[in-house]
Amino acid sequence: MRSVIVIHPTFDEIWPYAADRFRELLAQDGEAELIRVPADSIASVSELVPRPETVVRLVALHVPTSPACMDTFTSLEEVVCSSRSCGMKPAPEVIAVLEKRSIRWYTQPSEGFWAQSVSEFALALTLCGLRRIPQTHHEIITSHKAWDYSPPGGIGTPGARGQQFGDDTRFTNGTVEGKRVRIVGAGNIASRYASFVHMLGADVAAWDPFASEPSFHRAGSRKEWHLNRLVQDAEIFVPMVPLTDQTKGLVTAEHIRALPQGTLVVLATRAGICDMPELRKRVLADELSLAADVFDIEPLPLDDPLLGRHNVVHTPHNAGRTKEANYLFAVKLYEQFIPR
Repeated sequence: MRSVIVIHPTFDEIWPYAADRFRELLAQDGEAELIRVPADSIASVSELVPRPETVVRLVALHVPTSPACMDTFTSLEEVVCSSRSCGMKPAPEVIAVLEKRSIRWYTQPSEGFWAQSVSEFALALTLCGLRRIPQTHHEIITSHKAWDYSPPGGIGTPGARGQQFGDDTRFTNGTVEGKRVRIVGAGNIASRYASFVHMLGADVAAWDPFASEPSFHRAGSRKEWHLNRLVQDAEIFVPMVPLTDQTKGLVTAEHIRALPQGTLVVLATRAGICDMPELRKRVLADELSLAADVFDIEPLPLDDPLLGRHNVVHTPHNAGRTKEANYLFAVKLYEQFIPR
């Protein structure tokens, strides 16, 4: 059985490890070829694959396909086609030909391939936000001031800076254990994050009207029925749903204003879930702290007031695309193919 994968660099640009892993998986079932085309190529898949009539499995990622192309693959049984315009599925006219010939075609079934990467990253953001790890890392590069734990005036004072204690008490700080973590969402990413902080001893509640009851129980979180109530006692607030027409602005200015003074807000999926002007306002007023991988403006301008602040941890939208996420992208496609 012959399998062929044809890859345009625009796919490697997004998923640089996925195609090679996919070839390894297909090679378990027989001959598997990987063809990478030049960046300036506009050739169709039938022009790029030698002996197309012998191909049983075809994977064409960001390479032009058409009904005429499919006609040359006379032995074809299974197909994955993607393009920048149609995403991870063939064009409608290609689907019509495939279905007429009873050729199975597959698409990416979910976004679960990066759930572990994003949820772990969100936990790291949480820890960094609680303990100011990036800020102190940067401080000790240029100064010994961060090493000085002397209390004001050199006299020990309750609640002040002291030996090896440098957390900022104006904001949620210290351990995850015992903190009230409030999560918007109970899906692939949010439920994993909830399980992490629950394992560390947090009091976890989540709001998600579309998630099933077991989604909360498995993650160790309590189901909150009202978003308005979720924000009222948060110490760590984590909006963690995909950005869709339904979720855009889901966390309103009123919700942001209702967060208690000092709450740590963690953003790891999309910033557009929140009313960002109000969130910015409260962060810049030192009323909230922020640990974010995603922003309302990307890339952030170098003069953005959020950058470099004592109460902000920031990373450049790179939570999801680990090598492991690339491998899972390939695995979730391969698992749909007929076992051989």
